[in-house]
Amino acid sequence: MIKILAACGAGVNSSHQIKSALETELANRGYQVTCDAVMIKDVNEELLSHYDIFAQIANTDLGFDVKIPVVDAGAILYRIPSMAEPVYQNMEDAIKSLNK
Repeated sequence: MIKILAACGAGVNSSHQIKSALETELANRGYQVTCDAVMIKDVNEELLSHYDIFAQIANTDLGFDVKIPVVDAGAILYRIPSMAEPVYQNMEDAIKSLNK
């Protein structure tokens, strides 16, 4: 099981849309994933240590080096398949890089 963390400003809308889209699309591609959605202010090294991939909405300076793959997932929110496909491909590449 691959664990993904999505984070947005309020942890309510955008991150949940990305969570749903990633879980659906990656399952369709044959991956077992689970995605959690949180407020960006709650992301810290301890929290990220429990995840395999970080799906950020926007490039954010968290104040520390992120040690897991980071995928910019904000384009999913446009709901335009041609914009979302590169995000899904980047996520799939990140999953493959984990060697799990």
